[in-house]
Amino acid sequence: MKSAYELAMERLNKTSGEVKKLTPEQKEKIAEIRRKYEAKIAEIKISYESRLNSASTYEELEAIKAELSQEIQKLEEECQREKDEVWGTQTKED
Repeated sequence: MKSAYELAMERLNKTSGEVKKLTPEQKEKIAEIRRKYEAKIAEIKISYESRLNSASTYEELEAIKAELSQEIQKLEEECQREKDEVWGTQTKED
């Protein structure tokens, strides 16, 4: 008798195709990419901290926050692109 998980996976495979699996090397590469970008984002936040603390007006503070947000978003997009490249090089496992 199949478990509910196995039945659900069969239905999912029928509707969306086979679930793709990563190799251990690909998983490690994705983890490495995440760590790299988490460090970059932390550096950006630290570098903006003094600017945020020295803002003299609300408008200046909001402008700095918007700039910081854009920098973080750019890094997150780069991170996702690199992870997508790793996903694109995957091999199917049965």
